[in-house]
Amino acid sequence: MIAASAALLPVILFLAALFLMDSFKLVPVRSVAAALAGGAVAAFAALWLHQEVLPFDGASPQFVSRYVAPITEEAAKGLLVVLLIAAGRVGFLVDAAVLGFAIGAGFAVVENVVYLRTLSNAPFALWLVRGLGTAMLHGATTAIVAMITRERMDRRNRLPLAFLPGFALAVIIHSASNHLLLQPVAQALIVMMMLPAIVVWIFDRSERATREWVSAGLDLDLEVLQLVVSNQFAVTRFGQYLQQLRARFPGAVVADMYCLLRLELELAVQAKALVMARGAGLELPADDDLDAALAERDYLQRSIGRTGLLALRPLQITSYRDQWHRRLLRR
Repeated sequence: MIAASAALLPVILFLAALFLMDSFKLVPVRSVAAALAGGAVAAFAALWLHQEVLPFDGASPQFVSRYVAPITEEAAKGLLVVLLIAAGRVGFLVDAAVLGFAIGAGFAVVENVVYLRTLSNAPFALWLVRGLGTAMLHGATTAIVAMITRERMDRRNRLPLAFLPGFALAVIIHSASNHLLLQPVAQALIVMMMLPAIVVWIFDRSERATREWVSAGLDLDLEVLQLVVSNQFAVTRFGQYLQQLRARFPGAVVADMYCLLRLELELAVQAKALVMARGAGLELPADDDLDAALAERDYLQRSIGRTGLLALRPLQITSYRDQWHRRLLRR
């Protein structure tokens, strides 16, 4: 029990600390649990890959540990990061840190359980090294991959190019750790102190940036919403652009475009207000007409069609994160 606690608890406790540090609480517990389960599946996949697929009969264990495992293991975890981001489930760097570390924690738990079963008589120092060093390494590298990928996508880089820099850095860190340049216990302590500190530092900066973005975005959305519902809308660039679209689309479709523009702004205001309230420790109830508004939005999108939605893209006044807001509101 002592060995298992040393091998498994540190990474789980740090994940819990990250989750509690998120003042916005935008990542639900079930998403963290799903990321943990995904990391566990990735660990089994990497284990199967090393044992059954890759031909390393003539390679030394040191070679596999230093140059093969960092690539395959970080790729297995990184694939889950890519899937989460591509599915729109990671809106901010805060989300990336929590979900990325959860994937790495799930991977580390399975890996250490396998070691506990096969090396049951190993000294306590080994489990201390694996719990404080290797397990924290898996969590931190995957969190770094997720945060760098999310940050590069914020700069309009697309997958998979946005994924490659973080993946390369994770492989380098992982490989350097497996070279055992220092005594195992000393290296584990350095990993435990440095990598989680880097994750927490980026996490803290991301929280502040998220707070600033939500506050500024709420002010902008409110100003534009007031403009859209005012009598001066027709002379704004939004109104003039919709007038130009009358030459390409039926009048009913253009009217639906106006309704969609106004509804999107109203939903964005609700979502940002909810996020700000959570950041202040409050939990706002959803509006009574939220379900109807979300259903109306889906109807308007179907009515406008793919071509019409493409034509509306120049009117996008906020970032791609507003698509993520809808998931938050539905939840």
